Amino acid sequence: MTADAMPPRLCLLIEDQPRTRDWMLGVLAAAFPDLRIETVGTLKAAHAWLDRHGAGLWLAIVDIGLPDGSGVDIVRRLQRENPDVLPVVATIYDDDAHLFEAIAAGARGYVLKDEEADLLVSYLRRIERGEPPLSPSIAHRMLSHFRAPTVVKDEAGLSPRETEVLTLLARGLTVSETATRLGLQPQTVASYVKVIYQKLCITSRAEATREAVRRGLA
Repeated sequence: MTADAMPPRLCLLIEDQPRTRDWMLGVLAAAFPDLRIETVGTLKAAHAWLDRHGAGLWLAIVDIGLPDGSGVDIVRRLQRENPDVLPVVATIYDDDAHLFEAIAAGARGYVLKDEEADLLVSYLRRIERGEPPLSPSIAHRMLSHFRAPTVVKDEAGLSPRETEVLTLLARGLTVSETATRLGLQPQTVASYVKVIYQKLCITSRAEATREAVRRGLA
Protein backbone atom coordinates (compact mmCIF):
# COMPACT_ATOMS: atom_id res chain seq x y z
CA MET A 1 0.00 0.00 0.00
CA THR A 2 1.40 3.38 -0.98
CA ALA A 3 1.61 6.21 1.51
CA ASP A 4 -1.49 7.93 0.14
CA ALA A 5 -3.51 4.79 -0.62
CA MET A 6 -6.74 4.34 1.28
CA PRO A 7 -7.20 1.13 3.29
CA PRO A 8 -9.96 -1.17 2.00
CA ARG A 9 -13.41 -0.53 3.39
CA LEU A 10 -14.53 -2.95 6.07
CA CYS A 11 -17.78 -4.92 6.11
CA LEU A 12 -19.20 -7.21 8.77
CA LEU A 13 -21.43 -9.99 7.41
CA ILE A 14 -23.69 -11.48 10.09
CA GLU A 15 -25.13 -14.77 8.80
CA ASP A 16 -25.43 -18.12 10.59
CA GLN A 17 -26.04 -20.44 7.61
CA PRO A 18 -22.70 -21.45 6.01
CA ARG A 19 -24.03 -21.87 2.46
CA THR A 20 -25.89 -18.56 2.58
CA ARG A 21 -22.84 -16.89 4.10
CA ASP A 22 -20.62 -18.10 1.24
CA TRP A 23 -23.22 -16.94 -1.29
CA MET A 24 -23.43 -13.49 0.32
CA LEU A 25 -19.65 -13.23 0.34
CA GLY A 26 -19.72 -13.67 -3.43
CA VAL A 27 -22.46 -11.04 -3.80
CA LEU A 28 -20.52 -8.53 -1.69
CA ALA A 29 -17.26 -9.19 -3.53
CA ALA A 30 -19.02 -8.57 -6.85
CA ALA A 31 -20.70 -5.40 -5.60
CA PHE A 32 -17.60 -3.93 -3.91
CA PRO A 33 -14.36 -5.52 -5.21
CA ASP A 34 -12.21 -3.51 -2.78
CA LEU A 35 -14.20 -4.56 0.28
CA ARG A 36 -12.62 -6.39 3.21
CA ILE A 37 -15.26 -8.69 4.69
CA GLU A 38 -15.35 -10.37 8.08
CA THR A 39 -18.06 -12.81 9.12
CA VAL A 40 -19.77 -13.93 12.31
CA GLY A 41 -22.69 -16.29 12.80
CA THR A 42 -24.36 -15.33 16.07
CA LEU A 43 -25.62 -12.27 17.88
CA LYS A 44 -23.08 -12.80 20.67
CA ALA A 45 -20.20 -13.02 18.21
CA ALA A 46 -21.41 -9.89 16.42
CA HIS A 47 -21.45 -7.90 19.66
CA ALA A 48 -17.97 -9.18 20.54
CA TRP A 49 -16.67 -8.23 17.09
CA LEU A 50 -18.11 -4.73 17.39
CA ASP A 51 -16.50 -4.33 20.79
CA ARG A 52 -13.10 -4.84 19.13
CA HIS A 53 -13.50 -3.41 15.62
CA GLY A 54 -16.68 -1.33 15.45
CA ALA A 55 -14.89 2.00 15.04
CA GLY A 56 -13.47 1.00 11.63
CA LEU A 57 -16.64 -0.43 10.12
CA TRP A 58 -18.24 0.90 6.93
CA LEU A 59 -21.01 -1.59 6.13
CA ALA A 60 -22.88 -4.27 8.08
CA ILE A 61 -25.00 -6.90 6.35
CA VAL A 62 -27.30 -8.22 9.04
CA ASP A 63 -29.46 -11.34 9.09
CA ILE A 64 -32.47 -10.94 11.39
CA GLY A 65 -33.05 -14.58 12.39
CA LEU A 66 -29.91 -15.53 14.30
CA PRO A 67 -29.69 -18.59 16.57
CA ASP A 68 -29.35 -16.53 19.75
CA GLY A 69 -31.52 -13.51 19.00
CA SER A 70 -32.55 -10.88 16.49
CA GLY A 71 -30.09 -9.09 14.25
CA VAL A 72 -32.18 -5.97 14.79
CA ASP A 73 -30.31 -5.65 18.10
CA ILE A 74 -27.12 -5.06 16.08
CA VAL A 75 -28.85 -2.50 13.85
CA ARG A 76 -30.05 -0.70 16.96
CA ARG A 77 -26.57 -0.74 18.50
CA LEU A 78 -24.94 0.63 15.34
CA GLN A 79 -27.51 3.41 15.13
CA ARG A 80 -26.75 4.34 18.73
CA GLU A 81 -22.95 3.91 18.86
CA ASN A 82 -21.72 4.07 15.23
CA PRO A 83 -24.25 6.13 13.23
CA ASP A 84 -21.86 6.48 10.27
CA VAL A 85 -21.96 2.73 9.66
CA LEU A 86 -24.46 1.51 7.04
CA PRO A 87 -26.54 -1.39 8.43
CA VAL A 88 -28.38 -3.30 5.71
CA VAL A 89 -30.73 -6.14 6.60
CA ALA A 90 -30.49 -9.26 4.40
CA THR A 91 -33.26 -11.67 5.31
CA ILE A 92 -36.03 -13.99 4.18
CA TYR A 93 -38.68 -12.02 6.07
CA ASP A 94 -40.78 -9.70 3.90
CA ASP A 95 -43.62 -8.95 6.35
CA ASP A 96 -44.49 -5.55 7.80
CA ALA A 97 -43.55 -6.42 11.37
CA HIS A 98 -39.92 -7.35 10.60
CA LEU A 99 -39.53 -4.61 7.99
CA PHE A 100 -40.73 -1.69 10.08
CA GLU A 101 -38.98 -2.88 13.23
CA ALA A 102 -35.67 -2.94 11.31
CA ILE A 103 -36.24 0.44 9.66
CA ALA A 104 -37.25 2.04 12.95
CA ALA A 105 -34.11 0.59 14.58
CA GLY A 106 -31.92 2.31 11.99
CA ALA A 107 -31.55 -0.05 9.02
CA ARG A 108 -30.38 1.82 5.91
CA GLY A 109 -31.51 -0.90 3.53
CA TYR A 110 -33.55 -4.12 3.43
CA VAL A 111 -32.97 -6.85 0.86
CA LEU A 112 -34.37 -10.35 0.49
CA LYS A 113 -31.98 -13.26 0.24
CA ASP A 114 -34.16 -15.14 -2.23
CA GLU A 115 -33.31 -12.62 -4.97
CA GLU A 116 -30.97 -13.57 -7.82
CA ALA A 117 -27.32 -12.80 -7.03
CA ASP A 118 -26.90 -10.26 -9.83
CA LEU A 119 -29.99 -8.39 -8.65
CA LEU A 120 -28.67 -8.22 -5.10
CA VAL A 121 -25.37 -6.90 -6.43
CA SER A 122 -27.21 -4.11 -8.24
CA TYR A 123 -29.25 -3.24 -5.14
CA LEU A 124 -26.15 -3.04 -2.96
CA ARG A 125 -24.31 -0.87 -5.48
CA ARG A 126 -26.95 1.80 -4.89
CA ILE A 127 -25.10 2.56 -1.67
CA GLU A 128 -22.34 4.18 -3.73
CA ARG A 129 -24.92 6.62 -5.12
CA GLY A 130 -26.30 7.43 -1.70
CA GLU A 131 -29.47 5.40 -2.35
CA PRO A 132 -30.94 2.82 0.04
CA PRO A 133 -30.66 -0.78 -1.17
CA LEU A 134 -34.20 -2.17 -1.21
CA SER A 135 -35.66 -5.25 -2.85
CA PRO A 136 -38.57 -4.20 -5.12
CA SER A 137 -41.19 -6.03 -3.06
CA ILE A 138 -39.95 -4.21 0.05
CA ALA A 139 -40.05 -0.83 -1.69
CA HIS A 140 -43.62 -1.52 -2.86
CA ARG A 141 -44.63 -2.58 0.65
CA MET A 142 -43.27 0.67 2.11
CA LEU A 143 -45.00 2.78 -0.53
CA SER A 144 -48.28 1.00 0.05
CA HIS A 145 -47.98 1.55 3.77
CA PHE A 146 -47.36 5.28 3.49
CA ARG A 147 -49.93 5.80 0.77
CA ALA A 148 -52.50 5.85 3.58
CA PRO A 149 -52.79 9.04 5.69
CA THR A 150 -49.72 9.36 7.92
CA VAL A 151 -51.61 10.43 11.02
CA VAL A 152 -54.53 8.29 12.10
CA LYS A 153 -57.09 8.84 14.78
CA ASP A 154 -56.02 7.15 17.98
CA GLU A 155 -59.02 4.97 18.66
CA ALA A 156 -57.05 3.01 21.27
CA GLY A 157 -57.21 5.93 23.67
CA LEU A 158 -53.49 6.22 24.41
CA SER A 159 -52.63 8.96 26.88
CA PRO A 160 -49.97 11.58 25.97
CA ARG A 161 -47.43 9.78 28.18
CA GLU A 162 -48.24 6.40 26.65
CA THR A 163 -47.81 7.94 23.21
CA GLU A 164 -44.38 9.26 24.26
CA VAL A 165 -43.34 5.81 25.47
CA LEU A 166 -44.57 4.14 22.28
CA THR A 167 -42.69 6.69 20.17
CA LEU A 168 -39.37 6.12 21.95
CA LEU A 169 -39.69 2.34 21.92
CA ALA A 170 -40.40 2.42 18.19
CA ARG A 171 -37.25 4.47 17.66
CA GLY A 172 -35.20 1.66 19.16
CA LEU A 173 -34.77 2.76 22.77
CA THR A 174 -34.88 0.12 25.49
CA VAL A 175 -37.21 0.40 28.48
CA SER A 176 -34.28 1.63 30.59
CA GLU A 177 -33.25 4.23 27.99
CA THR A 178 -36.85 5.39 27.62
CA ALA A 179 -37.10 5.80 31.39
CA THR A 180 -33.95 7.94 31.43
CA ARG A 181 -35.20 10.08 28.55
CA LEU A 182 -38.53 10.72 30.27
CA GLY A 183 -37.17 11.03 33.80
CA LEU A 184 -39.10 8.00 35.02
CA GLN A 185 -38.27 4.75 36.77
CA PRO A 186 -37.81 1.69 34.49
CA GLN A 187 -40.60 -0.15 36.28
CA THR A 188 -42.93 2.77 35.56
CA VAL A 189 -42.11 2.61 31.85
CA ALA A 190 -42.58 -1.17 31.93
CA SER A 191 -46.07 -0.59 33.33
CA TYR A 192 -46.81 1.87 30.52
CA VAL A 193 -45.63 -0.72 27.99
CA LYS A 194 -48.02 -3.31 29.44
CA VAL A 195 -50.93 -0.86 29.20
CA ILE A 196 -49.96 0.13 25.64
CA TYR A 197 -49.90 -3.52 24.57
CA GLN A 198 -53.32 -4.06 26.12
CA LYS A 199 -54.86 -0.99 24.48
CA LEU A 200 -53.41 -1.77 21.05
CA CYS A 201 -54.13 -5.51 21.33
CA ILE A 202 -50.52 -6.39 20.50
CA THR A 203 -47.97 -8.74 22.05
CA SER A 204 -44.54 -7.80 20.67
CA ARG A 205 -42.17 -4.91 20.12
CA ALA A 206 -42.35 -5.47 16.37
CA GLU A 207 -46.12 -4.94 16.44
CA ALA A 208 -45.64 -1.85 18.63
CA THR A 209 -43.20 -0.43 16.08
CA ARG A 210 -45.67 -1.03 13.26
CA GLU A 211 -48.45 0.71 15.23
CA ALA A 212 -46.17 3.67 15.95
CA VAL A 213 -45.31 3.98 12.26
CA ARG A 214 -49.01 3.80 11.35
CA ARG A 215 -49.67 6.67 13.73
CA GLY A 216 -46.86 8.78 12.29
CA LEU A 217 -44.82 8.52 15.49
CA ALA A 218 -41.71 6.82 14.10
